[in-house]
Amino acid sequence: MPDPRYSVPTAAESVQQLVDMLQLKHLDPNDAAGAGPSAEDHFLGPVFKQAYWRVFGGQVLAQSATAAMQTVEPDRLIHSVHGYFLRPGDATKPIQVSVDRLRDGGSFSARRSQAYQDGTPILSMIASFQRPSPGVAHQRRMPQNVPDPEDLAPPQELVGHVKHPIVHEWAHGRPFDIRHVDRPIYLEADQDPHATSAVWLRTKAPLPDDPDIHRAAILYASDYTLLEPILRRHGLYWAKPEMKVASLDHAMWWHRDARADEWLLYVQQSPSAQNARGLAQGWIYSREGALVASVAQEGMVRPPEGLRPKLSEKMQQTLVHSSRATRQVNKKYSETWSSRYLDS
Repeated sequence: MPDPRYSVPTAAESVQQLVDMLQLKHLDPNDAAGAGPSAEDHFLGPVFKQAYWRVFGGQVLAQSATAAMQTVEPDRLIHSVHGYFLRPGDATKPIQVSVDRLRDGGSFSARRSQAYQDGTPILSMIASFQRPSPGVAHQRRMPQNVPDPEDLAPPQELVGHVKHPIVHEWAHGRPFDIRHVDRPIYLEADQDPHATSAVWLRTKAPLPDDPDIHRAAILYASDYTLLEPILRRHGLYWAKPEMKVASLDHAMWWHRDARADEWLLYVQQSPSAQNARGLAQGWIYSREGALVASVAQEGMVRPPEGLRPKLSEKMQQTLVHSSRATRQVNKKYSETWSSRYLDS
């Protein structure tokens, strides 16, 4: 449930929180709660209050990857992570990350990161690192005819008028500015069901020049909207009463360096959904068209059942459609949101 005492951070505060949460404290093994073998490195990551009691999954991913980054030589760059979300994190408690140095070869290194709260694992991740080397190169082409981010609505224009702490956080409290190429599905379903989605995103303020912070920040942001193609395809949306959505796993491959404080295009699609699970894939491009990263995630999606959520949704949609702000936004951007850049 939302915390009524929660105060939504400003744009500058939210970006500073993102930077601060990536500054992990290296613990003495004797001080690490539930410490494993002495060969492991232990880190403590800060957690900041959120409107909802759960820790955002992208934060746990980014902190676990950052911890692993601190155990390799500086010339070995992270190129992939594969993580499983084991339990929801508590947004009122710090996160401890243990890193097992699995292998250091001639060119590649492997690390296993485990994120804990109260001695219980909440995420398990394998990360791989490589010393840069020459070789073959090609990339998937960036979609054409995508509207520019300047022509799309910022989140505060879309839902900033809604008096609800979680929606208010979507509008103002996130460190990333997220601009939807498709009709946003915060408060209502997309009336043109399709299993694709795309957003432009960048942090709301500049980040430090450390490339590892930008790599971790892109990983953080990759968890925001990746399940949206599944929701769109089935006429679902984030605020649908009593709907349950949760990330189950997350994989990301870094291909080329980019800054998280410059516009990135995140194109997503879902090839399949079944058994209350949906698979989503994503590709992140720089504005110049370089393929920065590829992403994959499976998520649990359980639409609500029964009469009570239907009644709640009917009342909610009456309010949404009667909102002057919503009508104005829909009128202003409806033509732009009709852009199509991938086959449905």
